Amino acid sequence: MQTSMVGLSTSKGLPVSDQRFRELLESLPRVAVQGYDSQRRVIYWNEASERLYGYSEQEARGRCLETLVIPETMADVVVDAHHAWVSQGIEIPSSELELKHKSGAPVPVFSHHVMLGERTDNPLMFCIDIDLAGERKVQRDLDYMTRFDPLTELPNRQTFESELGEALSECQRHDDTLMVLFLDIDHFTEINDTLGYEMGDRVIRSVAKRLQGFQRNQDLLSRFGGDEFVLAMPRLDYESDALSVVECIRQDFQRPFEIEGRQLLLRLSIGISLYPENGSEAAELVRNADVAKHRAKLAGRDGYQFFNQEVRNEMLHQHHLAGRLQALLNQDGGGELSLHYQPQVAARSERIESFEALLRWHSPEGYIPPSDFVKVAERTNLIERLGDWVIRQACRQQAEWRAMGLKGYRIDINISGRQAISSDVFTRLEAYVEEYGLTPRDIGIELTENVLIDADIKVRDSLRALYDRGYKIAIDDFGTGYSSMSYLKLLPVTALKIDRSFVIECAQEPKDRAIMEATVFLGHRLGLEVVAEGVENEQQLELLREMRCDLIQGYYFYKPMAATDIQRLLLGGNNPPNRASGALASDKGAAAPGCH
Repeated sequence: MQTSMVGLSTSKGLPVSDQRFRELLESLPRVAVQGYDSQRRVIYWNEASERLYGYSEQEARGRCLETLVIPETMADVVVDAHHAWVSQGIEIPSSELELKHKSGAPVPVFSHHVMLGERTDNPLMFCIDIDLAGERKVQRDLDYMTRFDPLTELPNRQTFESELGEALSECQRHDDTLMVLFLDIDHFTEINDTLGYEMGDRVIRSVAKRLQGFQRNQDLLSRFGGDEFVLAMPRLDYESDALSVVECIRQDFQRPFEIEGRQLLLRLSIGISLYPENGSEAAELVRNADVAKHRAKLAGRDGYQFFNQEVRNEMLHQHHLAGRLQALLNQDGGGELSLHYQPQVAARSERIESFEALLRWHSPEGYIPPSDFVKVAERTNLIERLGDWVIRQACRQQAEWRAMGLKGYRIDINISGRQAISSDVFTRLEAYVEEYGLTPRDIGIELTENVLIDADIKVRDSLRALYDRGYKIAIDDFGTGYSSMSYLKLLPVTALKIDRSFVIECAQEPKDRAIMEATVFLGHRLGLEVVAEGVENEQQLELLREMRCDLIQGYYFYKPMAATDIQRLLLGGNNPPNRASGALASDKGAAAPGCH
């Protein structure tokens, strides 16, 4: 296409610099260049200008600048600026402008202006425009990416907290309330692991869409990442609205999600913080709702918890415990972690047959019960390291006793549910047994019945292999978990341990006594050893003897003791304890549960 050079033919007398500028115009076909005469009529319009503004060269020629590409709101300003340049020599500065396409659409450009023949009777103005549409789109995309979650198109955390700050300012001005919900999909990692990450993404989008159904105009909803969402709801009456909203969300999640031909049931753990009771800043309210959400998960998931200061203090305490526990494990116990051993005695002869290893933490500030730090270990993924430490310590102790001639006493170790999920814990157990020169008769394991029922086939196969090699496997806290006993014939176990909750009231409570009798009878019919925990008085002991219970464990005979005390006891001949002499302990602090 031949580009019009109307008007340029009159410029033969222009200075050399102006002649070079004309040559430059011919060499820039991709840059939009327009030329205008002294009346701002088009005299030059290149192909790049056609592409940028939509007018052909024929359509543009002779038309005035202000009626062609200049928006009406800018027309007077442009005319005045051109007149000032021509009459007073005041140049039009280069700048970013939003001009107008033939269709009326805005055209963002960076525009540079050059005047040729400035001091002649026919000054020519050339506009060199660089299209900024691509750059603006990139900028918009970058801005979107920094403010929104690409998967759900919901505001991200930074945007949400900024908008929540504005909402809180409004609440403060109008003395309104506000509720923050921190929502977490329970067991979401299992979806990614079993169905794949693409299905996980579809689940996240579906959850986001369902939560948007609860969002009012003034509410804020955000995806914080992973499977976490946060919903802020201003102007709620706590007593009548807050719980109602939470229950409505939970009720709605009773409906399955239809995704890719699958029906998925999802549950939420929800933490709730309230303005102004639980904080006045956006980040503080979100953090406190997150704390409450963690509390809901610890309480068993598929529930909700309100934040309060006690909850926050507890979470900070747990965080502190986790840090200290990790440091101690790096130091092989650091002199604070140790194992105590509680004897299990024969019901009739009262002689020691075996021991249960119980983890103890004696810090410089005092005794920390396992009920405090074991849950922290499970929540922070320290439980495997802690469990390995317990196994190794028990094997080491058993090897020391055997070297002293103290043989024939098994040490039973508790395996937690989180440990059992990683089935190689049993491989490591056998490796430690072999490392210290022990046999399967020297080390046994205890697992709760719920852990055994929930175990997958790989874990059960590992337990079956231990069983076949002669390891003792006991079901701990029997009677407090799974309601059906039909599973007993399927599990590779050798013993049942009656939970202390039945033993404590057996003398006064006929129902507890009946459960114990049934457990002993069932265990013996299945060829299992039966152990009673928590025996504290002679009346309980006599009842268990009548039931023909095999082993007794509890304060009536022995408290959990340090390894050195056990050594003295066994070197003394393993005689039945002289209870009248005051050998029994009354320190109830040592009776906390072990590393379950």
